[in-house]
Amino acid sequence: MIDILYKSSTKTAYILLVALAITSIIYNAFIPLHGDEAYYWVWSHHLQGGYYDHAPLLAFMIKVSNFISESEWGVRLSAVFSMSIAGLYIFKLTQKMSDDITALNALFIYCSVILVHAGYTLVTPDAPLILFWSLALYYGYIALFENSTKAYLLLGLFLGLMMMSKYTAILFAFTLVFFALIKRRELFRDWRIYAVVGISSVVITPMLWWNYQHDWISFLFQLAHGSTKTLDINFGRFLEFFGGQFGVFTPVFTTVLFYYLVKKRAFFSNEKLFYISLSILVPLLFFFYKSLLARIELNYTAPAFVGGAVLLAYIFQRYELKKTFKAGIITALILSAIVRIAFQTHLEIVQDRMYGNREAIALLETYAKTSDAFYGDHLTIAALMQFYLPRHPQTQIYTRTRFSQYDMWRGKAKPKDGLYLTQNPAKEKLLKVFSSVVLLNTFTCKRGPNGTKTFYIYRVSKAF
Repeated sequence: MIDILYKSSTKTAYILLVALAITSIIYNAFIPLHGDEAYYWVWSHHLQGGYYDHAPLLAFMIKVSNFISESEWGVRLSAVFSMSIAGLYIFKLTQKMSDDITALNALFIYCSVILVHAGYTLVTPDAPLILFWSLALYYGYIALFENSTKAYLLLGLFLGLMMMSKYTAILFAFTLVFFALIKRRELFRDWRIYAVVGISSVVITPMLWWNYQHDWISFLFQLAHGSTKTLDINFGRFLEFFGGQFGVFTPVFTTVLFYYLVKKRAFFSNEKLFYISLSILVPLLFFFYKSLLARIELNYTAPAFVGGAVLLAYIFQRYELKKTFKAGIITALILSAIVRIAFQTHLEIVQDRMYGNREAIALLETYAKTSDAFYGDHLTIAALMQFYLPRHPQTQIYTRTRFSQYDMWRGKAKPKDGLYLTQNPAKEKLLKVFSSVVLLNTFTCKRGPNGTKTFYIYRVSKAF
């Protein structure tokens, strides 16, 4: 059976990716939206060149999938599409570098790890980032090692789209710069490198223009995000973040990858392996450094494991680590299956922020009047209300919370009478905005293995 898979590796790769995509679409239909996902969906109904929190491309991708469906699985189609195409180009890149067997192994690694299954499940800006990182890594390889002018031009396009996806795409640009400085300084005399810069600059023009119009607010937010005002080093946070990499990319794969990156300096004498290694090391080292100063989310290193899957497959094949490869695949599949099942059966434990929102909003809807406005206490609650309420009414935030795109849309508009949803008692806070605040009902559900959380539904009126 195994031999059959490897005899027609390209066919196997396509079957695997199509099967994973279809099962993910079905799976996603049974999981409520995360508040962040709903927030990005709201963006798709307000298309613009940028947003306070992120670059804009995800909103445009969700806008396209809205024509297919605006249910949970429809919103997540962008993630399924992005992760599938990324997997295809990981396979194609490994084929270029090595052979069909190694390429299929790279795809098996990619499709087995928790990080990728999470990418197939939740739609975030990481989805298009990984898509265009994979494409840029592939066409960058062809440009550098096959001297293809067309590949240079496509590299510029995909680098620009990557930057339109998430600002951390700049780390790929640093990868190219470091490669040129260390291995190919003559590239700085090649007009095609400047064509890459020019094309990517044109692609990101809408984002630059939007930020210019808004005093670079999005760039400034991201610079502050994940940073602190002091340079105090916290090794505890670093160890937590470092250890987390062994979870998201699984213990076996992460251990082997890190060991060979450090131990086998021969990678750095081979230009092709060095190029792939740089694409791993640049984001990893950057975020390892950042984790010493502030708390960093584990998914930030996701682009590193695009090249990680390619290099790992090479390592397993080159050093004949067949037993280790099998152990890694089995471990990854078991962990991914546990997480997948837990999302269906124990959502209140594995992701409690996704649990109970839909039911609380359904209860709020029973009190709604035709003329009511709808308010949340946070961007995620406001977005979830807009998604789950019938006819998707516009929602707003008028009580103090962290600044978001809602504040930019609201401007100086005065609040109207309506309903307010929060997870904390808010009467005193609401009385600063409205003269009449009435608690209509509460909704309590599970949170964690033994805890609970309560939603409060208020009717608010007569704004000051």
